[in-house]
Amino acid sequence: MASTTVTVGSRVGLHARPAGLIAEAAGELDSEVLIGVPGDEPVDASSALLIMTLGASCGDTVEVSGENEADVAAIAAMVAKDLDA
Repeated sequence: MASTTVTVGSRVGLHARPAGLIAEAAGELDSEVLIGVPGDEPVDASSALLIMTLGASCGDTVEVSGENEADVAAIAAMVAKDLDA
């Protein structure tokens, strides 16, 4: 299982718009990708609602994991960007 730790880049954290964009991208992948706050249960990255339940703010660290390394890297790159710009 591939896993990477990334810092949330969106100014508003993983809230509505960033979560929606990440979920849309994750839903188009061929493998399941999970996002989680260290120490908590990870959630399905293809669900904007579940991503928002993490309560991750700008600058927080989250872990992105999944079976496909390229898919994990793609979602991790999105988490690191300011998607609310």
